[in-house]
Amino acid sequence: MTIVEDPRVTRFGTNVITASPGAPPAARGITGGVDTHADTHVAAALDPVGGLLGVREFPASAAGYAALLGWLRGFGPVALVGVEGTGSYGAGLARHLAGAGVRVVEVDRADRADRRRNGKSDPLDAVSAARAALSGRASGVPKGRDGTVEAIRALMVVKRGARSERTQAINQARALIITGPEDLRARLAGHRPAALAAAIAALRPRPGSGPGHATRVALRELGRRVLFLDGQLARLEELIVPLVTSRAPGLLSMHGAGPDTAALLLIAAGDHPRRLRSEAAWAHLCGVAPIPASSGKTRRHRLNPGGNRDANHALWRIVITRMSSHQATRSYVERRTAEGLSKREIIRCLKRYVAREAYRHLRAGG
Repeated sequence: MTIVEDPRVTRFGTNVITASPGAPPAARGITGGVDTHADTHVAAALDPVGGLLGVREFPASAAGYAALLGWLRGFGPVALVGVEGTGSYGAGLARHLAGAGVRVVEVDRADRADRRRNGKSDPLDAVSAARAALSGRASGVPKGRDGTVEAIRALMVVKRGARSERTQAINQARALIITGPEDLRARLAGHRPAALAAAIAALRPRPGSGPGHATRVALRELGRRVLFLDGQLARLEELIVPLVTSRAPGLLSMHGAGPDTAALLLIAAGDHPRRLRSEAAWAHLCGVAPIPASSGKTRRHRLNPGGNRDANHALWRIVITRMSSHQATRSYVERRTAEGLSKREIIRCLKRYVAREAYRHLRAGG
């Protein structure tokens, strides 16, 4: 545990260390800010009127979390702590603070204009996080990584990787077949992925040398890899589906929503979906809320480019499924098309509707 000194911190009006941990408690409590990293966290403490009390570095470990909280409490009762990266490097610290009864808010990265004016360092980022929390600019509650949704997220990370590797292996096999011997092309061309994987995994290359033998060996190994990944995906599916069903059965009851899309929506909402202030806030998080565009543009609104891309993709999958198999949705598409809306605009409207429907189930499940 070390004191971090940065002369530029004096630009905030107070030196790095201006009060001892035994200073009298502030009336409304101390506000902390933490810049998180893989190995160390840098914390800053502010008094109720924004005066800087100190900046200090702590190890990113259980002992470091306890020391950080104890250091903040040395200045007085801790009212609020703004933590950067609550979904990555700051996840453990956020859990520790919440378990100790401290209110934690999620802080985005420092404003770029401030960074250009004042420079960037860990102490400056910690002070910026504390000021964002104190001012109310940062008010989002962390998702929470202590429940069923966190378990789903961990399994989905592995499932997504396995699916990506499977697709890559199939594509590599097709490329080898195209440039391989003619007899392989004649036997294997046109096979669907599952049949292709089974066929190349069953290859028995005869001992020899040259490109033909090497190609058959390579194809056999790719086929075995695909079959292994198929088994892994099946095992992960057996674990994910019961978790999603128990956590949010209402999402699975939505037309067009399967376990994967429901899991993506749950992960976007987090273990504590009641942290979402409103249905509009959820739509904004999913990137389906229109935001004002320039007054000189013909279009008055544009699709919000921010938000959670996975959640936006999940909504898109539900909408595409409904457009092909849901009569009410098909009727809506026909009516809006007759009114002159493009397919892109219609999909945007439908995603907004599905987000509203999903929000009700998320809140009920939370």
